[in-house]
Amino acid sequence: METLKCVIAGSGPAGYTAAIYAARANLQPVLYEGVLRGGQLTTTTEIENFPGYHQGVQGAQLMEDIRKQALRFGADLRTGIVTQTNLEAPPYRIRLDNGTEVMTQALIIATGASARYLGLESEQRFKGMGVSACATCDGFFYRGKNVAVVGGGDTACEEAIYLSALCRKVYMIVRRNVLRASQVMQDRVLNTPNIEILWEHQTAEILGDDSGVTGARLVHKSGREKVIDVPGFFLAIGHHPNSEPFLPWVQVNPDGYIITQPKSTETNVRGVFAAGDVQDPKYRQAVTAAGSGCMAAMDLERYLSMQCGL
Repeated sequence: METLKCVIAGSGPAGYTAAIYAARANLQPVLYEGVLRGGQLTTTTEIENFPGYHQGVQGAQLMEDIRKQALRFGADLRTGIVTQTNLEAPPYRIRLDNGTEVMTQALIIATGASARYLGLESEQRFKGMGVSACATCDGFFYRGKNVAVVGGGDTACEEAIYLSALCRKVYMIVRRNVLRASQVMQDRVLNTPNIEILWEHQTAEILGDDSGVTGARLVHKSGREKVIDVPGFFLAIGHHPNSEPFLPWVQVNPDGYIITQPKSTETNVRGVFAAGDVQDPKYRQAVTAAGSGCMAAMDLERYLSMQCGL
């Protein structure tokens, strides 16, 4: 069985950045690229808020650029999904989806988090073409236009308030007759003039054409249908951190996000670090994920130097 210095699980901004730093430190990192090479950003279109790309960049191109940088410094990027781990004691055992097992002295978990979707076929068809799970990422493209936000919790309220400063009108599609958000967030939404809450509605279909989303067909609990004209449709019904392969070894919060030590990427397991959206329920931005990937690689280098003498 192959024994490695360090393994990085996940290939989004956090994973690839960790690989860049670890490779430059001569730690010979092996990165398993996971379900989607490049992570969630490869499913988005133009990104305008990542530093260094003053004219914007396509999500897939951004991730390919970071990937090539990791390869340039000698990172070993491999196809594979980490499906199971044994983190009881180093060297840690990593099992992949093809049945291969490796051992590693240290591990960086950068498997990200997956946005929860409604499960509509039309939703998948227009993902990246008007359907988004990040208002901070994509709201800018809908300045002066009407948009919709699905959800009734704090995240949905935050997204709606953010979009209200950019867009002409924001529809909040809420399946219940109350918001689940905290009272302060409810008050802010209810006092924002260009937010209209569509109570007791669910989305039946997202409408669009070759250019992208044009609207949504909603159904009230009474059975009444309503069509809204929106080019932007934002999901705000939560994210699911991809932390399952590392349980029960690493500590997670009630929502499954990996808990790291204050001002560190260290988990409760010695030599195991977490970076990016798998441990960040708050910011969920490419640039913050990349930053935490850098931190994880630096923490890992320090660990290997001090604890393992490598």
